[in-house]
Amino acid sequence: MRIINKIKNFFQNIPSISEINQRRKNSLKIKKRQKNPSYSNLNSYKNNKDVKIEIEKRYNILTFIIILILFVLLFCLFFIQIVSKEKYTKELNTLTLKTTDGETAPRGRIYDRNGKLIVDNTPIKVIYYKKPNKITAKEEIETAYKLASMIDIDFSKLNDNNLKVFWAKNNPKKLKSKITDAEWKKLEERKLTSDDIYKLELERITPEELSTYNDEDKKAAYIYTLMNTGYSYDEKVIKNTDVSDAEYALISENISNLKGVNTKLDWARSYPYGNVFRSILGNVSSSKSGIPAELKDYYLKKGYSLDDRVGTSYIEYQYEDILRGEKNKYQVLGDGTYKLIKEGKRGQDIVLSIDIELQKEIEQILSEEVMQTKSEANTEFYDHSFVIITDPKTGEVLAMSGKQVKDENGKKEIVDYTTGALTSSVVMGSVVKGASQITGYNTGALKIGEVRYDNCVKIAATPEKCSWKPLGKLNDVTALAYSSNTYQYYTAIKIGKGNYQYNKPLSIDTEAFNTYRNTFAEFGLGVKTGIDLPEKSTGLKGTSTTSGLLLDFSIGQYDNYTPIQLAQYIDTIADNGERKQLSVFKGYYDNGKITNENEVKVLNKVNTKQEYMDKVHEGFEAVLKYGTGAGYIDMAYKPAGKTGTSQSFIDTDKDGKVDQQTISTTFAAYAPYDNPKVAFTIISPDVSRQDGKTTHQSSINKRLAQRVSQKYFEIYK
Repeated sequence: MRIINKIKNFFQNIPSISEINQRRKNSLKIKKRQKNPSYSNLNSYKNNKDVKIEIEKRYNILTFIIILILFVLLFCLFFIQIVSKEKYTKELNTLTLKTTDGETAPRGRIYDRNGKLIVDNTPIKVIYYKKPNKITAKEEIETAYKLASMIDIDFSKLNDNNLKVFWAKNNPKKLKSKITDAEWKKLEERKLTSDDIYKLELERITPEELSTYNDEDKKAAYIYTLMNTGYSYDEKVIKNTDVSDAEYALISENISNLKGVNTKLDWARSYPYGNVFRSILGNVSSSKSGIPAELKDYYLKKGYSLDDRVGTSYIEYQYEDILRGEKNKYQVLGDGTYKLIKEGKRGQDIVLSIDIELQKEIEQILSEEVMQTKSEANTEFYDHSFVIITDPKTGEVLAMSGKQVKDENGKKEIVDYTTGALTSSVVMGSVVKGASQITGYNTGALKIGEVRYDNCVKIAATPEKCSWKPLGKLNDVTALAYSSNTYQYYTAIKIGKGNYQYNKPLSIDTEAFNTYRNTFAEFGLGVKTGIDLPEKSTGLKGTSTTSGLLLDFSIGQYDNYTPIQLAQYIDTIADNGERKQLSVFKGYYDNGKITNENEVKVLNKVNTKQEYMDKVHEGFEAVLKYGTGAGYIDMAYKPAGKTGTSQSFIDTDKDGKVDQQTISTTFAAYAPYDNPKVAFTIISPDVSRQDGKTTHQSSINKRLAQRVSQKYFEIYK
């Protein structure tokens, strides 16, 4: 900047042309007066001489500045071309380097908590075609016939239109003859388009003309169709299932004679345990489909290419960033060939919290019980149940299954419905009374040891609200053990600041709904559990705030919750009110060991006193000892828990209106009650109907609890 300023000042001080001309005139006058100089003339002469000296001085400075600039430029060139040559050469190569990525690398494997492989990659031999530049239809047909003679391929999907197109490409002259002169004239007059003409040509190809093709011709026609399906620049898979070693080798050896045809090894996900936990493991897109349209924006923002294979659902989607492999990177050389500059690698292996052997047993038990229940009386609207097994100390899911019975034309079959544990909502019933009791304790509406009589509650203009049978005198522990409804009703009335009188109107403070919901949320009911799977539902929240509905809320008959929320609820009770984030991810699998194990994440602590939580534990223990859950789990395992029965409503004719009342049953338990290591959640929605010809109600939850708990303790002795 200093040099530039000096140059600027220099040019600003240079005299103008008019000034120089004037000085020249003065100089001439001085010469004329030299013979008789006066004092003033001598002074002018001196001034003129000073100007010359100043000009010479400035030009010298300018010369120096120019030389200095040249020196600086030479130094910079030396520094760049000699000293930093290697650095800038690398940067230039980086900027001008043309690279391309290879195929999507194989994904990481998935293991269960015990190191058993549950998702692997299987190599697949692929024969494919990529259209070369300037290839003709005749050359493609020749290639199709050559391929037809080399590979065995099922051409049953070849349709008449495909065959007509093939015939048209083989018989261009005959094809043109099918158009009349009048039609050609209409084309010239633009009354018909080229597409119209081509459509007419295909329509006029006769069955007799097509009948000349034998099976070998049809095989070639099908291959030709595959070669020309989709975009011209795409790789068209000719065969990627059941490609024999002989076929693969034969094609590989004859690539030079098969224009555009090539072979490669691809991969596909394989499942050593078949369909066990299959829906939650998720799916991966194929090499043909690439990124699904609905996930395009999400993956493109993350730097993916449209033809990349990606996780599209559940665990494969949730842990895409870990499971995805790193692709080979190639340099595109001047002759169009490729040079490998970075070798890709398989994705990172992960470990799930799932015990796949336990999962397999649970799915089998659940399938059997669901099928048996569907054969029982009064199960017209029943079709599925859920079982979830968790570790309440860590929030890890050990097993999770949902099974549904489908009745197709009188033939029943079991299908997987495990995803429903995350997406469906159920009226849970009395199983949530543990949270209701904590709400009562916290607000002072319920005292420890408080005794009440189990009498029906009647609000004006509404039916009586009663327990499942008259239960007499109860305290807070026995009220849980025998699942008293009215005991909870009286608590709800106090929380709502109501003044109850039999068969009189009841006015309540509607803030009581929020009081209940806030406490329930601390247990995980009505809020997201944080499970590392797509959790799209938080249940259904009622909108009305009438007094009778507050009473229903207190016994789990109003808001709906998801099965996974109920699992977090029972975990929270089991672990003294500490709500932990549920998880199916346990860590990474490296050299046969689990590394970087997932940390236990505590979401919140239920805001209550330990003595209140102890009373709920005591009540839940009583449920299994002598209450409504007696016989559900062998007492040798020291279980504690709560049963639930609820009135549910469904839309049987799918017209958007609820038209049928049903009964749903639930059960949640943990064991041992003095040091919980496992929690069980069992739900059977719509297991019977209230207005049926019989009052029979299936005991599926009890049977499931017995078998599932026994199987767990057999494995984890």
